[in-house]
Amino acid sequence: MTRVAAVDCGTNSIRLLVADADPATGELIELDRRMKIVRLGQGVDRTGRLAPEALERTFAACREYAEVIREVGAERVRFVATSASRDAENREEFVHGVMEILGVEPEVITGDQEAEFSFTGATKELMGRSHVPGPYLVVDIGGGSTEFVEGGEGVRAARSVDIGCVRLTERHLAVDGRITDPPTEDQIAAIKRDVDTALDLAERTVPLTRACRPADGHALVGLAGSVTTVAGIALGLAEYESSAIHHSRIALDQVREITGKLLGSTHDERARIPVMHPGRVDVIGAGALILLSIMERTGAEEVVVSEHDILDGIAWSIA
Repeated sequence: MTRVAAVDCGTNSIRLLVADADPATGELIELDRRMKIVRLGQGVDRTGRLAPEALERTFAACREYAEVIREVGAERVRFVATSASRDAENREEFVHGVMEILGVEPEVITGDQEAEFSFTGATKELMGRSHVPGPYLVVDIGGGSTEFVEGGEGVRAARSVDIGCVRLTERHLAVDGRITDPPTEDQIAAIKRDVDTALDLAERTVPLTRACRPADGHALVGLAGSVTTVAGIALGLAEYESSAIHHSRIALDQVREITGKLLGSTHDERARIPVMHPGRVDVIGAGALILLSIMERTGAEEVVVSEHDILDGIAWSIA
């Protein structure tokens, strides 16, 4: 066993996984998994820079994670930074701060690397299991970008595109710094146009159109907070329950109904949903619409929801 710590710092959240990994058996024993909404990508799409308050929120989470890593005694640590820090002009300020706190340099990975980690994390325990046979189309809907990865035993095609729940919310739903609540039909249509354009771009590399029809055999596997939140709503959970959400199957009709309700509701109505994290209240509508658009494009009748994602892939990469 190798005790490893993986940190995934995205546009909306920063997450930690500490686990014992056994490459010989393929077993990953989770010791600590936690997440904080820090909104590192606040305003990046508009200004091109990481905001000072966003950096401080992120560094505060890093200090908490550093204490956990020391207490648990991880032998190896890897810190991966994704969309927001790729796009920012002042990313060196971010890099320096993380190094001071955690003692490791954050790796600002490419979209293709992000996609490969997500695929490994999501499918490693699915492979060979008859209830979710491959091949797989894995979609990781983040705050600033969405990754598409197609493969079976390994990755065959991958593409990252710049659509995410935070990016599209800030681009189309924010007026003078305030989120339109609920969004107008024109705003929703603008998000949908951006998503469709991004799907056209992704399809140049990854087969999407009707890829998940039953006859084609691809299982659609959905990752990250937008997907897991929609799943929690579909399951009618009284509180967020990871074990119930992991490997649940959510039908297209359920996703369509939930998306419509989220886009038609107010901030307070969304905040009262039992599984809703406070940091997702304003961005979940855009995230759900991205998921729905992907399912309609691929012909998927359902999405298999995974709580194991890029974090688990990062952990395996250092084990």
